[in-house]
Amino acid sequence: MGPRESVLEISAQMNAAVIGQQQVVDRILIALLADGHVLMEGLPGTAKTRSVKTLSRLVESEFGRVQFTPDLLPSDVTGSEIYREQTATFDFQPGPIFGNLILADEINRAPAKVQSSLLEAMEERQVTVASQTHKLPDLFLVMATQNPIEQEGTYPLPEAQMDRFLLYVRVDYPDGDDESAILRLVRGEKSGSGPEAPPPVPQEVIFQARKEVQGIHVAEAAEQYMVDLVLATRHPQRYEGELPNWIRLGASPRGTLALDAAARAHAWLQGQDFVSPDDIRAVAPACLAHRVHLTYQAEAAGVTRTDVIDELLRQVVPV
Repeated sequence: MGPRESVLEISAQMNAAVIGQQQVVDRILIALLADGHVLMEGLPGTAKTRSVKTLSRLVESEFGRVQFTPDLLPSDVTGSEIYREQTATFDFQPGPIFGNLILADEINRAPAKVQSSLLEAMEERQVTVASQTHKLPDLFLVMATQNPIEQEGTYPLPEAQMDRFLLYVRVDYPDGDDESAILRLVRGEKSGSGPEAPPPVPQEVIFQARKEVQGIHVAEAAEQYMVDLVLATRHPQRYEGELPNWIRLGASPRGTLALDAAARAHAWLQGQDFVSPDDIRAVAPACLAHRVHLTYQAEAAGVTRTDVIDELLRQVVPV
């Protein structure tokens, strides 16, 4: 079984375990293939945590979970130096961030000092404690969750933190048929009659898949389309309609890089050897929504960041 077949099998297993959230599963796999991080936003009970834990069972990995709370300390995430009386030395005790698949649960419940402890890890794949730098594993993916309706006792993520996430995924409620399927699935799991999980996919298969994704061809016209989309977020006054009244600040160059990486992964999953405009449009909301900052006028009118990206896709067309 080749890398693509193995990843498609992971997709099938995840969709069987996380019912009604196919788009979420697709986005998580794109992040895995593009070596990026995911921010998932949704109401409680929408299988955000379940989707991450399911992936950790399907891929040969060490799973780490951090439950963010207001009293959490940075050392609770990164680890700390511990004094050993026997040897009269300080030894580094790694924190939960030293894993392969890291669930940062309810990340907006911790203050900025704790949130910032993830910045170096997410961007540079290393952690510095007591002037010593510790490298993180080659397979390292942070999947953070947050609740969109909680306001008391929460700390909104700073823009620099948001920009570190490759993808933003909105997790919605399932429909009626999926809700019934979820009921039967959980009932079967509790009774022990659920299906057995297949053997986990070795990490080397994921690395091979990433190499194939890097080999996906991106034509000059596709590159220009990605650049045009990002530039449109920075210069909305060039376009008609409400865009100039909605966008306060556009996406950084990380937005262009995210579009390129995610579009390649999407094309690879579709069995293509090149990136098409459809691939770019498919990943644009997840790559750009959290990088666009709305005006007070847009927020007052109930306009969401995803609405803005949808309007950009309508007005910005490939050459």
